[in-house]
Amino acid sequence: MTPRHLVIFDVDGTLIDSQNHIVAAMQGAFDACGVPMPARSAVLGIVGLSLPQAMAQLVPDQPLDMRDALVAAYKTSFMGLSVSDLAPLYPGARDMLDRLAADPSVVMALATGKSRRGLDRMLGAHDLGGYFATTHVADDHPSKPHPSMILSCLGDTGVPADRAIMLGDTTFDMDMARAAGVAGVGVAWGYHAADLLGSRVIDRFDDLPRVLTDIWGLELA
Repeated sequence: MTPRHLVIFDVDGTLIDSQNHIVAAMQGAFDACGVPMPARSAVLGIVGLSLPQAMAQLVPDQPLDMRDALVAAYKTSFMGLSVSDLAPLYPGARDMLDRLAADPSVVMALATGKSRRGLDRMLGAHDLGGYFATTHVADDHPSKPHPSMILSCLGDTGVPADRAIMLGDTTFDMDMARAAGVAGVGVAWGYHAADLLGSRVIDRFDDLPRVLTDIWGLELA
């Protein structure tokens, strides 16, 4: 049997250019709670964390009950906004998903700080539901960079850590990969600076096959 390989994707900042969606939802949440919103750069800097951890970093001086209210208000605001208008796929994302899906030795998964409801909405809006063997979200795991989501992806697919990679745009993703014992591959188009993501960083999706060859000796079908 051909050995299987696992490509685990982050979502926001990796597959989906969701910055306008996230910022708009944050603005709605902070407005609803009557709290001044932090700078856009600060908001984008916490993308990838689970919402409670994100709010704790954004407004550490606010009491816990206000941070909880902001989390709830963000979820409401986020679900009221249009995914297709505010959160498009990055260029080349679908073509690369198609290419990976066509290779019988590759399976794909998602490990995201999104909620299950938010992820399902995004997958439906972009018709991505059929690509992934398993998906793991913040509802069921500790926040990144805890390795729980990646370890669950490995367990669900039966792929060993040395045949898996985590593709993401933040240091949270790279630290999570390191903690799980899988290779981390950064993307230069996301929310954290490329020079913070380690030695393997791609500038476009077309660069991913070369990296898979370097790591595994795999030539995509």
